[in-house]
Amino acid sequence: MTEGHQSPPIVNDGVMFITTPQAQVIALDARTGDQLWRYKRQLPEDLTQLHPTNRGVALLGDRVYVATVDNFLVALDAKTGKEIWAKEVEDYRKGHYMTLAPLVARGKVMIGGSGGEYGVRGFVAAYDAKTGEQAWRTYTIPAPNEPGGNTWTGDTWKTGGGSIWITGTYDPQQNLAYWGTGNAAPWMGDARPGDNLHTTSVLALDPDSGAIRSSHQYHWNDSWDWDEVDPPMLVDIQRDGRTIKGMVHPGRNGYLWTLERGAEGINFVSGVPFVRQNVFKSLDAKTGRPTYDEARKPALNKLVDFCPSLWGGKDWPPAAYSPRTRMIYIPANENLCGTLTGKPMDYVPGQLFLGAGLDDIGLTLSPGATHVGELQAWDLSTGKRAWTHPFEKSQLWGPVLATAGDLVFMGGTNDRAFRAFDARTGKVLWEQKTNSGVTGVPVSYEVDGTQYIAVQSGWGVDAQRMQDSLAKVSADYRQQVPQGGVVWVFALRKR
Repeated sequence: MTEGHQSPPIVNDGVMFITTPQAQVIALDARTGDQLWRYKRQLPEDLTQLHPTNRGVALLGDRVYVATVDNFLVALDAKTGKEIWAKEVEDYRKGHYMTLAPLVARGKVMIGGSGGEYGVRGFVAAYDAKTGEQAWRTYTIPAPNEPGGNTWTGDTWKTGGGSIWITGTYDPQQNLAYWGTGNAAPWMGDARPGDNLHTTSVLALDPDSGAIRSSHQYHWNDSWDWDEVDPPMLVDIQRDGRTIKGMVHPGRNGYLWTLERGAEGINFVSGVPFVRQNVFKSLDAKTGRPTYDEARKPALNKLVDFCPSLWGGKDWPPAAYSPRTRMIYIPANENLCGTLTGKPMDYVPGQLFLGAGLDDIGLTLSPGATHVGELQAWDLSTGKRAWTHPFEKSQLWGPVLATAGDLVFMGGTNDRAFRAFDARTGKVLWEQKTNSGVTGVPVSYEVDGTQYIAVQSGWGVDAQRMQDSLAKVSADYRQQVPQGGVVWVFALRKR
């Protein structure tokens, strides 16, 4: 199965669960790789898949939960793979679909809807883990009578976007689930004046009721397609003589954000650019709200250039944090800028609602650029960059894993390699050529006293789309990357 194998191999009691595009779930013996069972959902023939991928499963008790591209939440028997129940979450014909792994907390299975490019209204919903009955649904875009509803003009909230692409993060101490939200729809902000809450934000939701307890918007009236869908990493930071209950998010908008979570809500701590960024002129010292260079803000009937590109400084692939080094490791794309020309567009259910055609989207390299992809390490105690490892002829689309052995594992390059780096220096210590490009999330697990590193190799979706766009700009990026899905497992044995 081709097109974007991105899910982490999840291991429990010696069994590995992986997903593939088209919402297949496969159970393997984590010691040998032998297949135990396979679940393959029958998808509708008229299904349009803008992002044909799946980002993993959730486990609870003897059940496996998967969200599908035709917008169902499915519960499977963990031992047999037989379907226990399947609940329709939304109508796929309107542009709704799901790519994320579910999040389980307090007896509920939480999922979020994708499809902002189709002008749908984003949401997070929770279902009873036993029965599959919906417990609550919270929209990321408020209605006019709800808090934040006044940040939308007219009926623009009904098609406002704010998709949930990536699994949230649960904080059991505060009993809050944090979710990152996508861009607003259509792309051009002057078509929907206002701050447009809660797009490009992080939301803190009560998993029992779905109530929004607090939120923070990274940038308002998004006009660059800078989804901020990654939930922040919840880490304790020692900075300026105090401990910060941190929420760290390397953004698509090119800024590394540090927020603080507490009983009173989410507070802004700092924001610094980690790639070239020419849109934000300044940040409010108390709130973090950016002030824009209006000449860099895309608008209707106007050609605008800006950095970073619409793919951002970091897209969906997750960064990693090591409590040993106190560093965050960011899979960044530097020296990429973009252009957009906005066009008026009417909303039609089930059709793209971008506010721009594909010919209106451009990609450029910064003058004198020697590379694009780079793995960055930032010391969160100082807020400073510690080291950078550049990739001269590749973009970077690799999720990162940091281990207690001071190693950092990552793929994401067009040379098909999976690498191990020294977490403190950035030196490449080991690499393995794989069958395809590695855009899967690496994991570490242990069975019978042996530690393993596992990752899926399977190029496609946005990694391939960026590759195609870069090839038009520079011959250095005309690398052919075969597609295909293979699980690679490596054993770390003591000498």
